[in-house]
Amino acid sequence: MKNKRYSGYIIGGIIVLLGIYVMVTYNGLVSKEEKVKLQWNEVQNAYQRRNDLVPNLVNVVKAGAEYEQTTLQQVTEARAKAGSINISGDVSADQYQQQTAVQDQLASATNRLLIAVEKYPDIKGTKAFSDLQVQLVGTERRIKIARKDFNDAIATYNSSVKSFPTKLVAGMLGFKPKEGFTADAGAEKSVEIKF
Repeated sequence: MKNKRYSGYIIGGIIVLLGIYVMVTYNGLVSKEEKVKLQWNEVQNAYQRRNDLVPNLVNVVKAGAEYEQTTLQQVTEARAKAGSINISGDVSADQYQQQTAVQDQLASATNRLLIAVEKYPDIKGTKAFSDLQVQLVGTERRIKIARKDFNDAIATYNSSVKSFPTKLVAGMLGFKPKEGFTADAGAEKSVEIKF
């Protein structure tokens, strides 16, 4: 009789410990998943800053010189595409890649605009252009940092989801690994800038 009671206590204790472990693991995974979402919002914030600055840069350049209309048109179109995509909440890897692609197009068009301005020293010398250029450089830095922080949050989350024994709990509760930013194919090659 005593043995049955002790074995009942032992089994009950094991069940309670397992329950506590599952609860703590679940809360940890939720916390890490929320960190991933927070970092993605920071990336979105940096993208929005870029989207807000680009029209100002275009207007300053337009006012200061007339040159290739196609460059300005490409920047305006790229900004419109980037502004039309707004991803929030729980998103898929495809949605991350779509957002990254349109933002990369905007960055590329803006870089072409800045290169074209090199031909016009009177624009380059204006205070408004210089200020906007500094803001754009700062924004690109913020995007880089936000993407890095996002990838760090993804790595922390994924290491928890893939580690044993957390992997068992994550699988039971529907937590799956996530994808972060990766370099584009050919990104390891240096970019040649021609004037």
